[in-house]
Amino acid sequence: MPVFRNAVVTIGTFDGVHKGHKHILAQLKAEAGQISGETVIITFHPHPRKIVGSSHKVALLTTLEEKTELLSEEGIDHLVVIPFDQSFAEQTAEAYVRDFLVRKIHPHTIILGYDHHFGKNREGNYLMLENFGRELGFCVKEISEKVLNEVAISSTGIRKALKAGHVQEANALLGYPYFFSGKVVSGNKIGRTLGYPTANLEIQNPEKLIPAIGIYAVNVKLNDRYFKGMMSIGIRPTIKESDGRIAIEVNIFDFDEDIYDQTLTVFVKCFLREEQKFPGLEAMKIQLAKDRELALQKLG
Repeated sequence: MPVFRNAVVTIGTFDGVHKGHKHILAQLKAEAGQISGETVIITFHPHPRKIVGSSHKVALLTTLEEKTELLSEEGIDHLVVIPFDQSFAEQTAEAYVRDFLVRKIHPHTIILGYDHHFGKNREGNYLMLENFGRELGFCVKEISEKVLNEVAISSTGIRKALKAGHVQEANALLGYPYFFSGKVVSGNKIGRTLGYPTANLEIQNPEKLIPAIGIYAVNVKLNDRYFKGMMSIGIRPTIKESDGRIAIEVNIFDFDEDIYDQTLTVFVKCFLREEQKFPGLEAMKIQLAKDRELALQKLG
């Protein structure tokens, strides 16, 4: 573990690094600025709910790599990722503070919500941490209830909005377009025969939340190049050979390169329409032309 200078620390999952989180990050940076300190965020991987929660299925707004990049863009000095397993979860609250927080992190200040719990059976709380702070020589400062509520409401709202296809609502809460990455894999090439070749994406992280079934206007990043496009998330009901599994297909506008096995990042900008079954491929082709026109309007 590196040695931090006057570490100002907060602890949390920071999934999505959304607008609600920005208030906490601002408080962290302001506090560090006053004491010429370094900002440190402690997060856990995998998500603690997978180890100690009743549900082992977690839908993430950001993978660990995405979260790391977003926090770096916010000017956070250090992200400490703790492998969260049963033995870590079984620590007493006192061992968590003494052996982990103080011995490993050496905090000057810890900023937490009043409802923060830690240690085995969540026995540790804010008041206990204040008492340890007086004994062990660190400050404890509170994140306001208003900010905590905003973080919780935003996280829930973003997930609900994405699952309902309300992408613009989700993006407004995030403060940036929702995005995910995937590897381009071989598909059935039906799009190519219609004049709309698609990149079929295989999402690498199964925990990443994928928006609702439907057709979307998107921006696409390939290496360091950006393109406009449209995306289908769905079961392809018009295609006879469809196996009923969810497929993610992206038609990149004005693009014709072989990009198999490369990684695309898709920025989801706008929901265009529901997925629908067409009487045949010709009817589908006519609709795709309309989709492209609408996507270009929305993307500007």
